[in-house]
Amino acid sequence: MLGPVAEIKNFWMCCGSSFGIAQGAGAGKYLAQWILHGDSEINMTGYDPRRFGGYADDEYMLAKGFQDYGLTYITPLPGEEFQAGRPSRTSPLYDKLRQQGCVHTETFGWERPKWFSPDGREEEYSYRRNNVFEVIRDECMAVRKRVGVLDLSGFAKYDIIGPDAGDFLNRVCANRMPVKVGGLVLTHILSEQGRIKGEITVTRLGDDHYYALSAAAAETRDLDHLVQGRLDAENVEITNITDDRGVLVLAGPRSRELLAKLTDSSLENDSFRWLTGKEITVAGVSLRALRVNYVGELGWELHPPMADLEAVYDALWQAGEEFGIANFGLYAVNSLRIEKAYRGWGDELTNEITLLESDMERFIKFDKGDFVGREATLQQKEKGLATRLVYFDLDASESDVRGSEPVYDGDKVIGITTSGGYGHFVQKSLGFAYVEPQYAGPGTRFVVELLGERCMATVRQDPEYDPDNRCLRA
Repeated sequence: MLGPVAEIKNFWMCCGSSFGIAQGAGAGKYLAQWILHGDSEINMTGYDPRRFGGYADDEYMLAKGFQDYGLTYITPLPGEEFQAGRPSRTSPLYDKLRQQGCVHTETFGWERPKWFSPDGREEEYSYRRNNVFEVIRDECMAVRKRVGVLDLSGFAKYDIIGPDAGDFLNRVCANRMPVKVGGLVLTHILSEQGRIKGEITVTRLGDDHYYALSAAAAETRDLDHLVQGRLDAENVEITNITDDRGVLVLAGPRSRELLAKLTDSSLENDSFRWLTGKEITVAGVSLRALRVNYVGELGWELHPPMADLEAVYDALWQAGEEFGIANFGLYAVNSLRIEKAYRGWGDELTNEITLLESDMERFIKFDKGDFVGREATLQQKEKGLATRLVYFDLDASESDVRGSEPVYDGDKVIGITTSGGYGHFVQKSLGFAYVEPQYAGPGTRFVVELLGERCMATVRQDPEYDPDNRCLRA
């Protein structure tokens, strides 16, 4: 437990170490950097006390503690699940989805759909493509060709309300807040050094009402960034409503037809365009609908009260049967998002990296006035970058990029991968890496080492799927 305590200014922890004499020097060094400069030079997310929430009670910690010691000398395989302390946080759909073959994974205590077993098979864990490869392909195809639904109720959710809410968010975030009610933006919380502390989407629901969403794993941390970033003179109320609202992702080319059967609200582009949000009624339930998703298709995120989540899911499923609706999970999401070259918080976006290095300058609005990290970002832009994020396809055979694989030019290491996967629709192995800037140009070729095999990679300029966002705008 190494780092700041949530919502208490300048209170730090350095405790709970199981190998203290070995870790002590590093703990002292990076904690000192963090305290003095607001950042350590390496990513400390795995130590941050804010990686836990209120769900981690005595019973949970006891179960996890015994499990952890039992696994001290074991390296878990990719996707391998351990059950101590589970389930801890579940949505109202948990049991229903399990009956449909859902295999869950745990994030910040939440049980979230990972994939759906159509025939009762169990995953054979491996660093290579395994026995669920085709199952994930089918989930991806359902989203790309028909319509899919995913329970992502674990999203962190905050209401930010008050006469100073807009000015507050413009000051603590790099992007410009929506000017019009209904506008939606992706934005980032930066440190004073310009490094990425958090990523959130913000929808303006009213003149003084903003609705912010962030990663499930960042619930406590992003709340802390917001609360501690507020000035005493600012009239803003920040409320964590994560447990109050569920989230259903409805995505695919038939999603508008399906949703239109359940609402009287117009879903056409002239009244509900991409990157907007509003409150509508679906199957008799008043909810927040956001036209945005992480899979790159026409679709909506539906945010009903948690108590109404199951009723909305049932209505979507019944109305969607004629369109071939299918459940999908986070394995499929990774394949779909990598086809769209969407960055991942915690992989491509960490406190070691700036928005310039991650090729996300389009999400910075320097002309809006001062914001946290602005000057450091401008200085880096003038000085130049030491590393650049690249998106590439890969001549891989039976395994795909997972992150932390070395990148070579001949025998010289020029970078490291961050994440990747197989794009089932485009039928390509894809990935991200940070490399020396001279290797970042489109068409540049280098080598990525996967499980001892050297695979040739080619830098891509555009997403492999729908580079013009025609599907999202459909």
